[in-house]
Amino acid sequence: MRSILIAMLLLITVIVIYQAVAAGETGMNRQVHEAGKAVSDHIRSMSP
Repeated sequence: MRSILIAMLLLITVIVIYQAVAAGETGMNRQVHEAGKAVSDHIRSMSP
């Protein structure tokens, strides 16, 4: 029973940390979005 509780607490901690890293103000999702926007702007500015 005690090991299950410890495993659940560890799992919840990992999930909370991942959400903070992925969805934070400077998280991975925002960085990917900004990089995609920069590439898109560069491609649009190229003349055919």
